[in-house]
Amino acid sequence: MEIALENAMPSYSGGLGVLAGDTIRAAADLRLPMVAVSLLYRKGFFTQRLAEDGTQTEEPVEWRVEDFLTEEPARASVSIESRRVELRCWRYSAKGVRGFEVPIYFLDADLPSNTEADRNLTGSLYGGDSYYRLCQEVILGIGGVRILRALGYNDLTRYHMNEGHAALLTLQLLDEEAAKAGRKSIRSEDIEKVRSKCVFTTHTPVPAGHDRFPMEYFTRVFPGQTGFLDLKDASSADLMKRVLQAEQNFPDFQEAARRGASLNMTQLALSLSTYVNGVAKQHGETSRQMFPEVPIEAITNGVHAGTWTSAPFQQLFDRYIPSWREDNYSLRSALGLPAEEVWAAHLIAKHNLLETVREKTGLKFDPEVFTIGFARRATGYKRADLILADLDRLRQIAKNAGQFQIIYAGKAHPNDAGGKDIIRRIFHAKKALRKAVPVVFLDDYNLELGGKITSGVDVWLNTPQFPLEASGTSGMKAALNGVPSLSILDGWWVEGHIEGVSGWCIGESRRTAAGNTPADNTAEAESLYNKLEGVILPMYYNDRGKFLEVMQHAIAINGSFFNTQRMVQQYITDAYLR
Repeated sequence: MEIALENAMPSYSGGLGVLAGDTIRAAADLRLPMVAVSLLYRKGFFTQRLAEDGTQTEEPVEWRVEDFLTEEPARASVSIESRRVELRCWRYSAKGVRGFEVPIYFLDADLPSNTEADRNLTGSLYGGDSYYRLCQEVILGIGGVRILRALGYNDLTRYHMNEGHAALLTLQLLDEEAAKAGRKSIRSEDIEKVRSKCVFTTHTPVPAGHDRFPMEYFTRVFPGQTGFLDLKDASSADLMKRVLQAEQNFPDFQEAARRGASLNMTQLALSLSTYVNGVAKQHGETSRQMFPEVPIEAITNGVHAGTWTSAPFQQLFDRYIPSWREDNYSLRSALGLPAEEVWAAHLIAKHNLLETVREKTGLKFDPEVFTIGFARRATGYKRADLILADLDRLRQIAKNAGQFQIIYAGKAHPNDAGGKDIIRRIFHAKKALRKAVPVVFLDDYNLELGGKITSGVDVWLNTPQFPLEASGTSGMKAALNGVPSLSILDGWWVEGHIEGVSGWCIGESRRTAAGNTPADNTAEAESLYNKLEGVILPMYYNDRGKFLEVMQHAIAINGSFFNTQRMVQQYITDAYLR
């Protein structure tokens, strides 16, 4: 789990990191007895620099751990290549609305007793190769359980893994069960006991999100683990086949490594969990197609309402819906807010954003002009440049239907050449459009900037390639601030969309038998242009009252439901207490 806490503590990355932070805040609000474990990234997420042509370069972010976290005296260790790697942890306490605290423990291998290479294992979020990553996952999964034991957490009832990165915690739990029975090898009864304690959430249908490591790496990390599974036991043999995705049985790990097998971390987590879920109803369907052998439920993501509601809207809600922080569902009464006060709050958020644009770029965007926002990680399937497919058409829309301007932000993963190309293409289009359609790309996207964009634009644009958006949460943040979405019907928007009421869709619903047909970029760009030209811009400029109704429905329908308070309550009833 990567935790997003505050901008000055950059120990997170992307949507999953931000979601983890929001989940923990909601757990604290709900007074849920929970503890979270993550790795400490001393070099954190990167600072993004963009050249004149949009070329991205990265600089590591250094931060002082002691300024934010408290070191715990507890110690634990893991074995890597027969070396003892000592671990400590640092605590951060997330405080809820009623003062209840949920601790987050950050694992740290940077201790004098470890070798230089081992000390660096908790150094960088994007450090090293896949072997380095496997070693990090040993620290997170196995070291995570061991540090919890050292801290006195001996009676935890559920272990919730987000993606396969923490899946090795199941091996530590299996080892504990076997040890209780006086054995060194794992049998079916151990597997059943561990399975009853584990919950697994898959967050992506994109293959890059599912870690696979050559068994050769695994045997290198754990050279002595030849007899860990009792392969005469049918359940253990079946577990090994599933985790290695192999047709045949292997006598041991070494033979599996010799024959080129690979360890699938997602399969390890799936095989040892009593409850598995995707992060939106549509994503649940996609996940069941990916993993047909496993029953997969769906719990749709949310965002932490208290965190992502901008100051002007917080003040508005405090006046008219005073219980909204404790009971996010009460935001449904946003339909009764005075429309002129909703508009006034929106204008303050918009001015705050446009002031940030001016500070960062020197450009003065007009607050009277309709403003489109797009801020996501820059990667191929999110298609940030879909709206820029036909620049002549954009010029024509601005001329005929009303002026508009576009604000972009987003970092590309350091190794994602395609994502970096997309940023360059946006810069190229920005120059080509000049003043006809002002476009700006704000560098160094982070939590603070994300909050300003989601609250300050007039519509939130989202154009993922179906069905690759597992959930998406940026549009949920926008909705809390009365900003409706214009989005492809994928991820959460399949559930949140009511056409012309809570926002607008691009293209048709693809939840049909033909849903797996390839995305048609041209047709979807055309749908986007038609909606902008024929519906949204005329409403914004000529029927402001109707536009305000859509804004209020965005809060009342989407803001009241797509939050982590509802999400965590659903995890409690569906996953944790079953």
